[in-house]
Amino acid sequence: MKPDQKKNNLRLALILASVAAVFFFGFMAKMIFLGH
Repeated sequence: MKPDQKKNNLRLALILASVAAVFFFGFMAKMIFLGH
């Protein structure tokens, strides 16, 4: 695997992780604010 491929994979992983974190925190906030 080339270094630039590795860097692209790492960036993709970080993007996916941040998107997952945003969905997770949004869901938690909705549960807290709506009281469910």
